[in-house]
Order: sequence, then C-alpha cells, then structure tokens
Amino acid sequence: MTTENAANVPTRPILSYIKDLPNLCSLAGLGCTLLAIYFLISGVYAAAMIAMIWAVGFDWADGLIARKMTGRTGADRQFGGQLDLLIDIVSYGVTPALLILSYGDFHPAFLPVAFIMLVFGAVRLSYFSTFGLSGDAKYTGLAIDNNSIFLVFLFLFAGYFEQSVFAIILAISGLCLAALNVSQIKTPKLSGNPVNVVLLAVYTLAVTAIYGWELL
Repeated sequence: MTTENAANVPTRPILSYIKDLPNLCSLAGLGCTLLAIYFLISGVYAAAMIAMIWAVGFDWADGLIARKMTGRTGADRQFGGQLDLLIDIVSYGVTPALLILSYGDFHPAFLPVAFIMLVFGAVRLSYFSTFGLSGDAKYTGLAIDNNSIFLVFLFLFAGYFEQSVFAIILAISGLCLAALNVSQIKTPKLSGNPVNVVLLAVYTLAVTAIYGWELL
C-alpha cells in the first residue's frame, strides 16, 4: 500500500472519516458482505443471495450520495475511494469465490476456479485504481460488481439442477465473469446513472422477496 500522497492530505483522526455519509453507506455494504460470507459458510444460500445483492445496493448508493453531497473535502473523497476499493475485493472477489467453493462442498477441484476469480478481481480493481475510466468514460473490462448481480440472478435456477451439476455451472460462470473482468471490452459505468441505481433498487427488492419466500 502506497503512501506517496499522504503529505498532501491534512491529518485527521482515522475514525473521523466514518462520519462521512457515503463511507457509512460503504461500511453498511461491508456488513452485508459479512452476512453473505456467514450464510455461505453455513449453507443458507437464499439468505446469502439477499446479503450479496444488498451489498451491491449500498455500494451503488454510496457513489450516488457522494456525487449529490456538497462540502466533502478532497481527503474525504480520497479516503472514500480507497475504502470502496478495499471493500470491493471482499464483496465482489472473495464472496463470489466463496459461493463457488461452498456450493461445491469445498471440493479441492473448485479451488483453482476460486483462485482465478480472486486474482482477476484483484487485477481488475488495481487496473481501475491506476488508470480509471477510459477516454470515452467507460470501464475497460466488466466491473466486478456485475459478478454478484449476475450470480445472484443465476442462483434463482439452482433448484432445477442437481447440486453437483449446478456447482459446475456456477464455476464455469465464475470463470467467464473473471475473464470479462480483465478483458479489453468497454462497458458503461452503470452505477453512475441515477436511473440505473433505481433499477438496481427494484431488482434488489424483487430478489429479496423471492429469496425471502424461500426462507419462510
């Protein structure tokens, strides 16, 4: 972790940055990710799917809130960007990889898949952190928040397959998503559009209702 910009940022107590509303939203998403990991390890997949999609919802909301707020300092924005980056690798790298492992009964054969997803996710986030959006204001490669959005949707069809078969489907899907994450395709920044945030909110509520019904 670099500290080359530290001299340009006024010093403040570390915990003072938590009071920033977008950062609170990011941390709420991290809490959802923790719940998702807990439920994946416990094998309660419906609850895990709900937590995974709410993590995305909070992630998108924090960006929207940050753009609407006035009076945020450069330090707040810099800190928030780093916080988002660290949370993203857990929410969209570790959690989907753990989904593959858990649904595959933690069979060693799924370890390479999980490792590739983690590596490509970390590389994707590092690339974006270094180079940002392309010249036409698009992502290079598929943003990794889309991994969770897709996998939560795909898991709706888990009941139509034997677990061993669907575990393979999840693994193949995870590898395809990982390849797209580090590809050269240009994709729009969906979370930057308020309309897309509203659509995600509707999707999140629908997914919550569907998986919540399974938990009853």
